[in-house]
Amino acid sequence: MKRPTNDSKTAPALEFNNVRYYYPGGTDVLRNVNFSLPTGSFTYVRGESGAGKSTLLKLAYFGLNPSQGRLFIFGKNVAYCSRPQIVALRRHIGLIFQDFRLLPHLTAEENVALPLIVSGQYNKTTAKRVLELLDWVGLSHRLQANPYTMSGGEQQRLAIARAVICRPRLLIADEPTGNVDDKMATRIMYLFEELSKSGTTILFATHHDTLVKAFPHRQLWLRDGTTHLTDEGAPDDSRSLAAAI
Repeated sequence: MKRPTNDSKTAPALEFNNVRYYYPGGTDVLRNVNFSLPTGSFTYVRGESGAGKSTLLKLAYFGLNPSQGRLFIFGKNVAYCSRPQIVALRRHIGLIFQDFRLLPHLTAEENVALPLIVSGQYNKTTAKRVLELLDWVGLSHRLQANPYTMSGGEQQRLAIARAVICRPRLLIADEPTGNVDDKMATRIMYLFEELSKSGTTILFATHHDTLVKAFPHRQLWLRDGTTHLTDEGAPDDSRSLAAAI
């Protein structure tokens, strides 16, 4: 039987097709979730605490497997991907976690350079990019510092720099501006917008209403018992994504 797939050159960067997720012995966290993210799009994930935002993001980067439904990354049906294929896909995904997940024994510079080293892209040119990016997020004075000596805000900025250094095809960010001040949050948003313009698809979970208003993009809302996504970011279209896509 031929495995279902899409043309990766024209397919959405991320697509949920009737995805359901529930924890064993528990109730649904997500049910009948349908949406797609075009390449280079910038989309906020919104909703009350406990609505399922973090679960949706974990599904998007293979941290969880759907209980039902189909999930496509860059046109590939995740259910039919081998472990090596999953590893290869992950190399094109940048992740920003709320708990940072930095390597404590590495310096700030080494943490950011690590994705380049692992992917074989580290050289004089990319090493210079590491320094420029650390300067952009305000950490040029902390290059040799280990994460455990840094404040929460500094660790947040370091995690962001590490996630974007390889210019990922898909950037998944869980409250990436939650530990920084408004000035730095604005600076980080300009960085994300430039990435989006260059082709990176961004999925960004946030509670920050002011930031969303200052940088308007499509919004996916989780509500009604964490079972539906609606598009409330587009000014002329507030239809349910399940009906529209």
